Amino acid sequence: MASSAPSAVQSMFAEVPATYELVNHVLTLGLDVLWRRRMTRIAAKAGGTRWVDMCTGTGETAVYLSRLAPQGTKVYGVDFCEAMLEKAREKPQAEGIEFVAANIKSLPFDDASFDLITMSFATRNINLSRDILIRSFAEYCRVLKPGGRFVNLETSRPPSALVRKCFHLYVKLFVEKLGRRISGARTAYGYLASTIPRFYSAEELTAIMKEAGFGQVTFQRLMFGAAAIHQAVKL
Repeated sequence: MASSAPSAVQSMFAEVPATYELVNHVLTLGLDVLWRRRMTRIAAKAGGTRWVDMCTGTGETAVYLSRLAPQGTKVYGVDFCEAMLEKAREKPQAEGIEFVAANIKSLPFDDASFDLITMSFATRNINLSRDILIRSFAEYCRVLKPGGRFVNLETSRPPSALVRKCFHLYVKLFVEKLGRRISGARTAYGYLASTIPRFYSAEELTAIMKEAGFGQVTFQRLMFGAAAIHQAVKL
């Protein structure tokens, strides 16, 4: 399953920081906010003192995570698009979060550096191929401490054929048009609309995480399987 080259994806995201969160909220009817908060509540149970949100974008999930962080916990946000990180750093709520510009395929952190990794609605963007996604997740595994957790929120392939058909029809009819109208970006939401229907089922993503070196992988479906939260543990 191939998608755009990393530089092309980076350029697309550089076009949309100003309206990125607004478009997400509109396209999901606000459900992305509820799902991110639910995911961070699950993630915060991991404990530890070093947490990082990968592909953090404008830092929305990192902010939710930092609100739940116990005193003494350091929260990081990592993204390869500096324009998105600039928007994240502008948020008053992001004070105390350390934002780092880096490619998640080669992270600037030592082995066993973190207790928790989160990522929301970005797995499709690093899924240039199945093998590349496995290597990216293996890099997450590298920087996690033994027993550390990776919690991932992403769109998914609904198991019901009827739900899947309705979901993909909505994506086809509205995602590109609404995203382009609100953001003014010519390509970003066409790309988004093309990646959602081709993405893995929750079971397939579970298998990929296990191949990357994670154990105890579990998931819970959201909205009849249109999205899913995966939890994985580094053994």
